[in-house]
Amino acid sequence: MFDLLADPNVWASLLTLTALEIVLGIDNIIFISIMASKLPAHQQHKARQIGLALALLTRLMLLASIAWVAQLTQPMFTVLGWAVSGRDLILIGGGLFLLAKGTLEIHHTVEGHEEAGTAPKIASFRSVVIQIMFLDIVFSLDSVITAVGMSDHLPVMIAAVVIAMAVMLFASGPVGDFVNRHTTVKMLALSFLLLVGVALVADGIGFHIPKGYLYFAIAFSALVESLNLMALARRKKAAGH
Repeated sequence: MFDLLADPNVWASLLTLTALEIVLGIDNIIFISIMASKLPAHQQHKARQIGLALALLTRLMLLASIAWVAQLTQPMFTVLGWAVSGRDLILIGGGLFLLAKGTLEIHHTVEGHEEAGTAPKIASFRSVVIQIMFLDIVFSLDSVITAVGMSDHLPVMIAAVVIAMAVMLFASGPVGDFVNRHTTVKMLALSFLLLVGVALVADGIGFHIPKGYLYFAIAFSALVESLNLMALARRKKAAGH
């Protein structure tokens, strides 16, 4: 253990892996925030905490069973010359779920049930937690595979995952509150989830889309939206005078 602490390569691996885990967890934070927004206000923070706790537990369990994770990449059967693995099935299922969920949420937001006088449907706490748990498994899979590929030391992997999850836990509250306050930001987040869903399905069928492209697209859109929000705030301030 002391040999690991004294090795600068281990520290470099820890920092790099922690940064990657945080980046890979962005879509998880967005999904958890949107799902938690379906609950009453007093339950949203608790749902986010439980969701991230489940994400941490899932990642640690997968890290503890590295041999099983490695088997997921092995072909299970072949369809028209395409070797299908357990990882492929999980990614395709998770991607389709994100596409369906994102589309339904966008439909609900665009239809504007609140403005029409119809009370929004409140989801049950259990159903929200179950959905968060399912997507945690999908998001955890790529995260753990990345960790296994980046480091040979299990303690380093666990430390990186725990640190990244602590950062996500701190950020989930402000992100969730911000998304809830701004409908346009929520639409942007839902669009991002659709992009992630497409990427997961594509990855599952053997066509890898680098996440850097997705993050650049959402970062650019977020920049444009932040400028819109700043302009709106200035207009409101001017109108107040």
